Amino acid sequence: MNRSLFIIFSTIALDAVGIGLIFPILPALLQEITHHHQTALYIGLLGSLYAVMQFIFSPILGALSDKFGRRPILLLSLAGSAINYLLLTLSHNLVLLLIGRIIAGMSSANMSVASAYLVDIAKPEQRAKYFGLMSAMFGAGFIIGPILGGLLGEYWLRLPFLIAAILTALNFLLAYWALPESKTADHPHQDSAITLNPFKAFASVRSIPNVVPLIATFFILSATGEAYAVCWALWGHAAFQWNTFWIGLSLGMFGLCQMLVQAFVPQHASKFLGDRNTVFVGISCTCLALGGMAFAQQGWIIFAIMPLFALGSIGTPSLQALASQKVSPEQQGQFQGIIASTISLASMFAPLLFSTLYFQFQAVWPGAIWLSVVMIYLLALPIVIRSLKPNIHSSK
Repeated sequence: MNRSLFIIFSTIALDAVGIGLIFPILPALLQEITHHHQTALYIGLLGSLYAVMQFIFSPILGALSDKFGRRPILLLSLAGSAINYLLLTLSHNLVLLLIGRIIAGMSSANMSVASAYLVDIAKPEQRAKYFGLMSAMFGAGFIIGPILGGLLGEYWLRLPFLIAAILTALNFLLAYWALPESKTADHPHQDSAITLNPFKAFASVRSIPNVVPLIATFFILSATGEAYAVCWALWGHAAFQWNTFWIGLSLGMFGLCQMLVQAFVPQHASKFLGDRNTVFVGISCTCLALGGMAFAQQGWIIFAIMPLFALGSIGTPSLQALASQKVSPEQQGQFQGIIASTISLASMFAPLLFSTLYFQFQAVWPGAIWLSVVMIYLLALPIVIRSLKPNIHSSK
């Protein structure tokens, strides 16, 4: 792996670590700060605030990277992440915590810049592989984050944030000294002044054929993914009487399987099946796994179908590779930002939908929530098919 890829992937992994490490310690941190035991409202507020900032700033950072280059915007995002973790380390009131989460949402939008960087340096046939590795690094960080947060939080509640601040600062220094700019003279920039408004950024790409269905596909896949975050623990306890250990173990196993799949499978699947067919195979594997989860009567069955469930993720890198070919090189940062913003938009609304559906089903059949996800996939299939029409742009 060359130096540039190492820095980009380490940035993505640290983003995921930062997202994950706050989960196990946030309730206790909020209790300490607010002196209230009922912290659900505050957790919801912080989560929504984070998603809103991602939605707003993903296309902004992407557009700025098109105009000024990937490297300076990535460095700015890393600096913002380090400041966020430092604020969280020092937060002794709710205002500082809110400011920290605002900065975290803004700086975590650097995923769009990292994606554009990969598009810049990768040949079209390598993109599914690199996007798969990117997802694997995110998965690895998301496994490490909660474990790190839980273990270090036992010694000092704010210690995980301090460690994350140090690691991010080191990553900033590494990128500053060793990361070259990926946009070259043959990747001209565009005047992106109008794209600093995220809604105008969406409007500016509507003229590209098939791009609206493509963005809708990213929204649908991201929205269905929120069902696991909202319902997994509730369903595991209701269906199998899992305690927190088994819930954590099942999530960790899923994360591990997904990381292995993303690291080794997408590039081969894309090569032998093609990107379009790989997306459909991924959706099919997900639907089959969800059907098995819905009807499972014993907890061991869930662990048995984890590999099938993880195979469902092979379509995402291929979808990203297809998306990268639909716009010209000078629009990559903006377009990757719009995709990241679409994912954030889904994370703002989907949790409410799936929590409402789950509480409708839980008394009669908790597993029905997974069939509702399958139904969403089936209803959205015409949009997905339309979004995967042959590309009209190609990138270097």
